[in-house]
Amino acid sequence: MSQQQSVDNVSIDDIPVDIANTQSGEVDPTEVPDEIESITRGLAGDHPPTNPIVVLKAARWWYLHGKGGSDPAFQWAIEWTRHLAIDTPSDVEQFDEFCDYLVTVGFADERHELR
Repeated sequence: MSQQQSVDNVSIDDIPVDIANTQSGEVDPTEVPDEIESITRGLAGDHPPTNPIVVLKAARWWYLHGKGGSDPAFQWAIEWTRHLAIDTPSDVEQFDEFCDYLVTVGFADERHELR
């Protein structure tokens, strides 16, 4: 590795992980990396991503920077990955919680704006 990583900012890909802000539960939409925002919005949209690796990248970010395993964006990303992997219906209630969470976090003012 030719690049040094500080103790505060570690990554395993080009999406940084800010150790000081892990599992704070407080997500500022302006601090969400563009790629994660795009994937997250895609998960709420009419044509969600179909590559489970891409979805898991977003899941990891939300797990680390949101509410950990109880973060609705993390839970929905895992649920969508499960749906992709075994082709079973996804949990509609979990999707609704995810969309409501995105409104709460500030990704949109209303749920219909996410689609």
